[in-house]
Amino acid sequence: MDFELTEEQRAFAKSAHDFARAEFAPHAAQWDEQAIFPRAAIAKAGALGFCGLYACEAAGGLALPRLDATLVFEELAAIDPSTTAFISIHNMATWMLGRWATPAVRDHWGPLLTRGEKLASYCLTEPGAGSDAAALTTRAERVGSDYVINGSKAFISGAGSTDMLVLMARTGAAGAGGISAFAVPADTPGISYGKKERKLGWNSQPTRSIGLEQLRVPAEHLLGRVGEGFKIAMQGLDGGRINIASCSVGAAQGALQAARQYMQQRRQFGQPLASFQALQFKLADMATELVAARQMVRLAASKLDTGAPDASTYCAMAKRFATDIGFAVCNEALQLHGGYGYIREYPIERLLRDTRVHQILEGSNEIMRLIIARRILDGACGDTIR
Repeated sequence: MDFELTEEQRAFAKSAHDFARAEFAPHAAQWDEQAIFPRAAIAKAGALGFCGLYACEAAGGLALPRLDATLVFEELAAIDPSTTAFISIHNMATWMLGRWATPAVRDHWGPLLTRGEKLASYCLTEPGAGSDAAALTTRAERVGSDYVINGSKAFISGAGSTDMLVLMARTGAAGAGGISAFAVPADTPGISYGKKERKLGWNSQPTRSIGLEQLRVPAEHLLGRVGEGFKIAMQGLDGGRINIASCSVGAAQGALQAARQYMQQRRQFGQPLASFQALQFKLADMATELVAARQMVRLAASKLDTGAPDASTYCAMAKRFATDIGFAVCNEALQLHGGYGYIREYPIERLLRDTRVHQILEGSNEIMRLIIARRILDGACGDTIR
């Protein structure tokens, strides 16, 4: 078992590190405060390949292992978790389109999406189908050479500002087997967008509901086969869970670095905060838990890369553990800053706000526990998780 990164992986991570400090760091606070969706910066990320990290080469992507993609998301999120999280969602939707779209759709949209010239949203959640995604009611009926779609989606990242919707709709009976997936251009007649939600965090990316009324989509925009939509959506989410876990690890790394610097500079009772043993212990625990979360994410990514039968379970474990730890480390970093951590002059409060939602989306952490527990109880893991 080799925990060391290759020289190529280190170089790729460094390019993401340098990009984040040049393109995100000077603007992240403004994007958050003014709720600016930084499409120009995302396009620059696309020019470096960051918008098509693991999409197939046929779609214009880099076809990197998921492990390599985690390195990029972690470095970007250390500066701006909100913008990075959108880029990770875009990567997930772009991978899905590249893998399951018809050649005509893939050849047209793939290069636009992987270059970051066009952006994609992932549309699964509905007002009445959050954690129970298989209960979605948006309906797609085959009419001649088209599908006619009616329904609604909720809490869609990028909605109203993106160009492609990877959308799940019901084409058959109730349950997961009756769901299909579609690639829907975001300006298709019949699509309407709700108000931009006002959120605790993730303010550099818009979140809106989507209405679908008599929306006509050519049949060639079906992803995969009829009835495969839920499977496609879940395969997308396996990678999405690793992605969002990586964003939590990155945010926690940024918070830890800020806390370390603050403790060395800030003086109380005539000495630096770094000289107080109780605070040293806090920093040590933060660093230890962060390393554990990072290794869990990389293990899950490696299992997904090798097609391990228990990869989904490990993706759920990584998502649950890393997002909880990421938020906890940011919270401890804020505590170490004292009152300064609570004001917007410092980045800690933004990192904290941005990481809180990671425990909810891509499947809440309660759902992650269900996935893990069912895998254990059905005997598929034997006596131990290995």
